[in-house]
Amino acid sequence: MRNWRKSSYSCANGSCVEVGTDGTHVGVRDTKLGEASPVLVFSMAAWREFLAAVTADKL
Repeated sequence: MRNWRKSSYSCANGSCVEVGTDGTHVGVRDTKLGEASPVLVFSMAAWREFLAAVTADKL
């Protein structure tokens, strides 16, 4: 993954997530652990579905 971005809703206490992509997949990791963090990997389609559900307040 590359182009890691921290959530705009991140807390000042370090409880944050970052999202990155490789162009085909989206990865989510713990900001505190950085490169050492396990990465949850989703297809672009699954990520779009997740974002649509969050935006529609379905989660």
